[in-house]
Formats: sequence, C-alpha cells, structure tokens
Amino acid sequence: MTRSYADAVAGFRIEDEIARLAGDPASGINAYVECCGRYTGQNRLALRAISAGGDLRVYSFDDLADMSGRAGNFLKNLGVGPGDVVAGMLPRIPELVALILATWRIGAVYQPLFTAFGPKAIEHRLGYSGAKLLVTNPANRGKLDEVETSARIASILAPGDALPAGDIDFRAALAAASPECEPLMRKGDDLFMMMSTSGTTGLPKGVPVPLFALLAFSAYMRESIGLRADDVFWNIADPGWAYGLYYAITGPLQLGIATTFYEGAFNARSTYDIIERLGVTSLAGSPTAYRLLMAEGTEAAARVKGRLRVVSSAGEPLNPEVIRWFDAHLAAPIHDHYGQTENGMMVNNHHGLAHSVRPGSAGFAMPGYRIVVLDEAGNELGPNQPGILSVDIAQSPLRWFDGYHQAQTPAIAGGYYRTGDTVEFEPDGSISFIGRADDVITSAGYRIGPFDVESALIEHPAVNEAAAVGVPDPQRTEIVKAFVILAASHKGSPELAEELAQHVKKRLSAHAYPREVEFVTELPKTPSGKIQRFLLRKAEVEKRKG
Repeated sequence: MTRSYADAVAGFRIEDEIARLAGDPASGINAYVECCGRYTGQNRLALRAISAGGDLRVYSFDDLADMSGRAGNFLKNLGVGPGDVVAGMLPRIPELVALILATWRIGAVYQPLFTAFGPKAIEHRLGYSGAKLLVTNPANRGKLDEVETSARIASILAPGDALPAGDIDFRAALAAASPECEPLMRKGDDLFMMMSTSGTTGLPKGVPVPLFALLAFSAYMRESIGLRADDVFWNIADPGWAYGLYYAITGPLQLGIATTFYEGAFNARSTYDIIERLGVTSLAGSPTAYRLLMAEGTEAAARVKGRLRVVSSAGEPLNPEVIRWFDAHLAAPIHDHYGQTENGMMVNNHHGLAHSVRPGSAGFAMPGYRIVVLDEAGNELGPNQPGILSVDIAQSPLRWFDGYHQAQTPAIAGGYYRTGDTVEFEPDGSISFIGRADDVITSAGYRIGPFDVESALIEHPAVNEAAAVGVPDPQRTEIVKAFVILAASHKGSPELAEELAQHVKKRLSAHAYPREVEFVTELPKTPSGKIQRFLLRKAEVEKRKG
C-alpha cells in the first residue's frame, strides 16, 4: 500500500536511512558493497545490456562482482589508490559498470566523461580532477590526441581494433587479473564520484560527491521513482551525466534491482522496441526524449500502451502537454522530478508516495529535505511569491553537497544553498517552476517564465520543440521571442508564426505571448540535452546591436 506523503515527511528519520545500508557512514562504508557485494550469492539479476546491434546479454550481481574484482586489481596494479580519480569515457556497455564498481571497490573516485565531449571539455575536466587513469574505446580515443593530461589511458577494444601506442588493453588486463579484491571501507565524507556542472552559463565546475550521498540516491529511487522489486527498470539517461550515473547505475543497483543499458543512440523507434521486448514497467528520462516519443505518433505508442506502470521525468520542466499525451496514448502516469548535479533530486511528484499531482508543478520536497523560496535579501517567502529555490541546510539531513571542487567562493551562505532557479510555492505546498534566474523574462513590469511559453507552444500540433527568451525592447525592457522547431508535416510562414503567437496569447495570457517567432531546425543544448537559452539571448542582443 502506498504511503502518504505527509506520513513519510512526519516519520522521516535519518537513522532509518542509515540502517538500510550494509555499512555505516561513520565507521566504514564502500559503494561497491552497497551496489553489488551485498547482493552476491543470491542469483539476482543486475544488468540487462542490449548492444547497438540488438543483442541482449544479462549479468547477475555475481558476474559484476567478478568483473569489478578483476578491474579493481588492474587499477591497484597501476598504482591507483584510495581517493585517486579514475575517469571513464565509454558508451553504455557492461565494462562501464565494471569499471565504476571497481573504482569504488578500491576506495577510489569515479569521474564520468560524456562520450559527446570534445577535446577541450575533456581536458578541462581531467585538469581539475587530476585523474590517474582514463578508460575509453576506439570511437572516442582520437579526441585524446588533442588533450594534455598526465592520466594513463586504457582502451576497450573490439575484435580487429589496433591498440594505440602507449595504451593499455583493458579487456586483456582484466582477463589476466584475479577476481578476488577486498573492498576498502571508507567514511561517509570520503568521495566516490567527481561530477561536473553542465556549464550552461560558464565553465563547468567540479562537484565532489561523498559516500553519504548514497542515502539520498536510494531514497529517490524508493520514494520518487517508486521502484519495486518486480519492476523492469530503464533509465535512458546517459551515465556520463548525473541523472544517469546517480539513478541509472547507482540507485537501482543499491536497491538490488536490475538496471538496463542500450548501447545505441537514442531514437523513438528503438525505445518503443526495447520497452516492448523487455517488458519495461518503470521508465526514466528527459522531457526532450519524451517529446520525441510523442513525435513518433500514436500508432507507434499503441503497441506498448498500458505496459509502463510509471514514467519519471528529469532534467528540464515537464510540459503539461507531455503529461496529457502519455496518459491518453500510453496509459502511463508521467511525473516531473527536479534536481541538480549538486544535490541530486530534491523536489518530486513522487510515484512511491501519495499526494496530489498538479500538471506543471515540480512537486513536493523529498522527505529528508526542507526546501524554501528566498527573496534577494535571503528572506523566506510564502505562497505565490516568486523567488529562488533553496535548501535549508540545518533541516535537510539528506543534503550532501558542501561546495564545488577547488572553489574560491562558498556555495552556501546564510544557512542556505541557492539553486539559482526561480520558483514559487503553491498554497498546497507544491512548487511551481518559473525558470533559471537568468532565463526569466521581464516585460513591461511582468516576470514571465520561459517554461510556460514553451509549454503552451508545444501544445500546438505544428510544434515539436520550442525555446522562449527575452530580447531587448526599448518600450517593454524585453519582449518574448520564441524559437520553434516544427513538426515534419508543417512549414514555417508568417501566417503560422502569427497563429502560434495567438495560440499562446489565448492559452497563457495577453502579456506573455511571443511577439516574435522564428522557425529553426535545431536549438542550442548542452550535451545532456538542456536548452541553452543564454546563447539564443546573446545572439539576439548581438543581432540587434548590428
């Protein structure tokens, strides 16, 4: 029976969360033990891995224990020790999981590198982490020729691949190593991941993740994803980013529940194929991916309608139109979840807890967090007063982020961590997302959230994707401009632009509609798929100066 949200909040005790662990953050804990070692000897499935060609292989926790033990001894033989950083730049293949678990097993720190990164992005991240080893594959190895790094390089080769000069053959090294590798126990404050911010407004910053964060990761999987022992779980996010590493690998394995990997690139057709083939019951991903599933059409969705028990969305606000479409054509409840690399998921429409769910709402604070809305002076605000979403440090026992790696300025001030996102409380205690603080549009004295404009736009059948930004205007300070990617069956025209503007005006409000609409074929995004509105604004400012 599903617990009520109110009961979960009232009954939350950090001692209960600690008791769920195999170890103790105060006296000794190891992330490999929490995510694999504690489940060996039970014949439990840990990983379903589908290759780019469609071949399915399954791995038990015992299989991952064997692979990670060999990889752990390989790392130790290279001189990698507790606290050292090991980087991985790999597609979603079983060896990636083995590498991550091996790094944790010997007390080292894992750093993900997204496979779409170019040389400069790789060099920046390896530079601040000081990684001792980077494991990659031939598809990504060429980028490293332009990277200055002291890290050793190991390559995972396919049959027929030649080993680059100076590299270590990862698979050969594992085959020669012993699977017996004693886990090194650490303390809760010791690091086990080195992440990076997405860099939407500047150079990415290092985000150290301590072992204590495991408490928050498992709570999210249990309360917000609502993961059950009988679920077939698939988080389609890439483990090169926080949502994929935290909740496609760490979270489900920590609960002893199998995760799913698909090596190929995302597309709607293969996603529907895998849901049908594996019988996926719990799906997690981003609104961008879900909009692409919608764009594939209702016929494609019909074959898996009713298969998905729950769907979770993160990375960007979830548009209400996506919620309605999933309900109508997939018979699946899709809930919006909010978080950051720095804190994990904090505000959610919880699948595992009973509470009201309002379309367009980010949800309620996850038990273990006290979320507040602050004004510029640091005062806590009440309902329907826009401000910055913040974490009350003293009253958030699951919070684990204390500051950026090698930061010159503190990330926490006055007892609060400020996310930089503009939100407001609703009278029922839920939180409505308005936008990034630097994305909010100020027009004729009104504050306009780009998310609302974008949500209204994608409700129109002609629109696949949209981004809204404020552009300079001498009379109104700013006006709303929309950049729209059209569905394949529509072509841009002045008439359609006006139709879209009027659609938003009628659907949203008379002051928040886009006074300019530009049709584009793509939108600038971070490698993790977040729209970089600041680039659109910057280009518009420069255009108007000219």
